[in-house]
Amino acid sequence: MNGAAARAGRGVYLGFSAAVLCFLVLPLLVVVPLSFNAEPYFTFSEGMLALDPDAYSLRWYRAITEDSMWRGALVNSVVIGSSATLLATALGTLAAFGLTNPAMPLRRTVTAILLSPLVTPIVIAAAGMYFFYSRAGLGQSHLGLILAHAVLGTPFVVITVTATLAGFDRNLTRAAASLGAGSWRIFRKVQLPLIAPGVLSGALFAFATSFDEVVVVIFLGGVSQRTVPRQMWAGIREQISPAILAAATLLILFAVGLLLTTRWLAARTAST
Repeated sequence: MNGAAARAGRGVYLGFSAAVLCFLVLPLLVVVPLSFNAEPYFTFSEGMLALDPDAYSLRWYRAITEDSMWRGALVNSVVIGSSATLLATALGTLAAFGLTNPAMPLRRTVTAILLSPLVTPIVIAAAGMYFFYSRAGLGQSHLGLILAHAVLGTPFVVITVTATLAGFDRNLTRAAASLGAGSWRIFRKVQLPLIAPGVLSGALFAFATSFDEVVVVIFLGGVSQRTVPRQMWAGIREQISPAILAAATLLILFAVGLLLTTRWLAARTAST
């Protein structure tokens, strides 16, 4: 009787988990088949529902690669995202080292300030950045967007590197110092190789945050700083084209790749 009750409870648990998974994932996956629609519609055509091969096409993927606006948006996203990631990784790693030092004063206050972009509504943050960077002459510039995205990505680097440093054996640092190694050599030869998975995980989160961000780009970016999410937003407002669904599908694949990479880095961190 107890075994039957346990199996029933497990079945209810698995069913509920499957329902939650479908609720979260299916709205994202529905855009994938629609991105192969041969017709310029946002709905499934009769041919698609009948699995007619002629109803499916790669025309919207070709439209993305052949459109200069989409190509320019992709280049901007890669340039801004890569630059912001490098800056956020450097600042976040340095901040994590400082925050894990027991001798640092006001650690909790500084940590709360550094992580505040995570809890601040993005519209409020974007409005503040708009006024600040406009006064500094960085409005509608690549540099302004790079700095703004670095601000949003730095907290992710701080969190991942701080978590990695929590298990770091500081006796290794003391041993290297006792052998005459300088601070930079200790960091490069001892600390960085051991915390590299945490640094790379934070960098991936920072890049994903920049690549997916649209609100700050709307506030700060001009025509020449249009990114992929900004181009998708403009496409929804100005022209209803399934090319947006093709771009969304590519972004989903990109996110899955980042998730798998993050999982691999987490497994590597746990094994070291």
